[in-house]
Amino acid sequence: MSTPLGKGIFLVATPNLRDPNFSQTVILLCEHGEEGALGVVVNRPTKMNITEVLPQVPILEGQSHMVFSGGPVQRNHLLILYRAAEGPEDTHHVFDGVYLGGNMTILDDILTDPLSPANFRAYMGYSGWSPGQLENEMKSGSWLTLPAKSAIMFDQDHSRMWGEILRSLGSQYAMYSDMPVDPQMN
Repeated sequence: MSTPLGKGIFLVATPNLRDPNFSQTVILLCEHGEEGALGVVVNRPTKMNITEVLPQVPILEGQSHMVFSGGPVQRNHLLILYRAAEGPEDTHHVFDGVYLGGNMTILDDILTDPLSPANFRAYMGYSGWSPGQLENEMKSGSWLTLPAKSAIMFDQDHSRMWGEILRSLGSQYAMYSDMPVDPQMN
C-alpha cells in the first residue's frame, strides 16, 4: 500500500528507475499540487562544503556541513531544510517539524545553538515535475511513496538510506537493497 502523493512524503526510486538523476534516490516532496511538484533528493551529498556556497556568511566559517545535490533543476540555487519545534519565519512548512526556505538569520540561530547543527540540510538544485508528470511516473512504477520521517533525513547515514528503506518495505524490495548504482558494472 502506498502513501498518496502530497507534500511531506518520500518518493523512493524503484530499482527499475534508470534515469541517472534519480537512480537509487530518496526525495522529500516539499510541494505537490495542480501546478506540479517540487522536492529535494535527500541522499546525494556533493563534495562541496557549505562555506564554498556561502563564503560571505561569517557564522559558517569553520563549519563542515556538506551540501547535497537536491536535483537536476537550478543546480546553482541553494535550498535549506530545517528541523525545528516551531516554524521559523519566512519558511514553508513541509511536514511535522520540517521547514523549507528561510533566511540567514534562521541559519545563524540554528548554528549558534549547540544542540541543533544537525537540524539543517543545504541542497543545490531541486527536483521538479510539471502538472501530471509525477503522476505518470507513478503509474509507470518509477516511485514508491511513504510518509517522510525527519529522523531518516537528518539522523540516518545518507549513503545507506535508499537500501535501508527498501529493506523496510519487505522481501519484495529487500533483495535490491545492495544493488550497485549501475547494475551493468557487475
